[in-house]
Amino acid sequence: MSNCSKLGKKERAFGYSVIFPYLAYTAVFWGYPFIWMVVLAFTKWNYFSKPQFVFLNNFLRIFTDSLVIRIALNTLNFLAYLIPMVLFASLLFAMALTKVKFGKTFIMLSFLVANVSSGVAYSLLFSNLFSINGPINRLVDSLFGFTIPWFSNPQLAVFSICLIITWKFIGYYGLIIYAGLLSIPQSIYEAAELDGADKKTIFWKITLPLLNPSLITVTVLAITLTFGIFTEPYMITGGGPMQRTTTFLIYMYDTAFKRIDPSYATTVAIVTALVSYALVMLIRKFFEKEVVFV
Repeated sequence: MSNCSKLGKKERAFGYSVIFPYLAYTAVFWGYPFIWMVVLAFTKWNYFSKPQFVFLNNFLRIFTDSLVIRIALNTLNFLAYLIPMVLFASLLFAMALTKVKFGKTFIMLSFLVANVSSGVAYSLLFSNLFSINGPINRLVDSLFGFTIPWFSNPQLAVFSICLIITWKFIGYYGLIIYAGLLSIPQSIYEAAELDGADKKTIFWKITLPLLNPSLITVTVLAITLTFGIFTEPYMITGGGPMQRTTTFLIYMYDTAFKRIDPSYATTVAIVTALVSYALVMLIRKFFEKEVVFV
C-alpha cells in the first residue's frame, strides 16, 4: 500500500511538472494582461502617470463618442459585404473541389498559401493593383474608357477591402465547407435522385440544410474576423475615405498610441469583444440547427 501511495505521488508530481510550464505561460502572457486590461478599463492612465480610478466613466464615454458610433456603422457595413462574399466564395470553392479528380491537394495548398501570407505584403500588392493608375484600372480604361475609384469611393473602398479579405480566407473557410460536404452520406443523394429530384432541388433542399453546421461555423469566423480587421484598411486606406474604413482595431491603436489614452482603448476593446460575442451567440441561437444523419 505504501509503495502504491509513493507511486501515485510520483505520477502526480510528474503530471504537475508537465503542465506547470503551460500554466506559467498562460498566467504570464494571458492571465496577467487580461486582469490588467480589466483594471485599466476602470481607470485613467497615460503610461506615465499613476492610474486614477474613474469607475464607469470610460464606458459611459463610449456612448457619447461620435467616432465609435461611426465605426459601429462601418462594422455593420463590413459585415453586410463580407459575410455573403465569404460564404458564396467558400461554398463555390468547396463544391468545385468535390469535382476535382487530380491535383486536389495542390489546389488546396495553393489557396491556403493566401491564408498564411503576410498581411502587409498582400495589402501593398493589392493597393498597387487597384490604384487609380494600376494594372486593373488600365485594363478597365482600355476596355470601357473609364477608371474605377476602388479606394477613394467610400462604398467601393469597403467592397474592395472585403474582396481582398475574401481572397485571403477562401481556402481556409472553403476547406471547412468541403469537410461538411464530405460528411453528407451519398445514400441521401441517391435516394433523392430515385425520387426524381433534380440538381437544383437537391442543392437547396438537401445540400444546404445539411451544411448548416459548416456554414454557421464560417459565419461565426467571418463575424469575429470582421471585428478584428486591421491590416488591410490601415495599410491601404488608412481608415479613409471619410473614415468609412476605420475599424475598431484601428481606433484602439490610434487611441492607445497616438492619443496616449490606453485606458479608453482598453474599454473600447472590452465592449467590442462583448458585442461580437453577443452577435455570435444570436447567430447560433436563431440559425444553427442540429444535423443528424440517419
